[in-house]
Amino acid sequence: MERTTRQKTAIQAAIESAQRPLSAQEILEQASLQVTQLGIATVYRNLKSLVQEEKVHVVTLPGENPRYESNTAANHHHHHFQCTTCQRVFDVHDCPGDLKRMAPQGFVVERHELTLYGRCADCNAAAGASAASAAAKAGPAPHACASHHDPA
Repeated sequence: MERTTRQKTAIQAAIESAQRPLSAQEILEQASLQVTQLGIATVYRNLKSLVQEEKVHVVTLPGENPRYESNTAANHHHHHFQCTTCQRVFDVHDCPGDLKRMAPQGFVVERHELTLYGRCADCNAAAGASAASAAAKAGPAPHACASHHDPA
């Protein structure tokens, strides 16, 4: 049986409090608030242990480093959303339902995973603010209606 250390407790607390899958780097940043001098090797070592103890679940997205979420979140069927701007991953608690009808005739679907991609609320708001700021600096837009254009 593995012993529980301050580092392991801080790492597990970071994952559980996030309520979304975290990368090892995100875990390091959060757990370091509780335990100073925490290194990435210690994070990975403890993540391995937490996964083996089934306290943490690995979330794998195509082409990405693994992320980690609490088994509380992993124990119910859900999908994920990845922000294309900040790269953070969020849980999606809705599901399109039974996808067996999409499989070719004679195939058996055993499970499915769905990842949505786009901008998270924070990045979307920042993009909207940036666009509004740029529009204000540019001044009023030229009128596009040809019938209001004065002949030269």
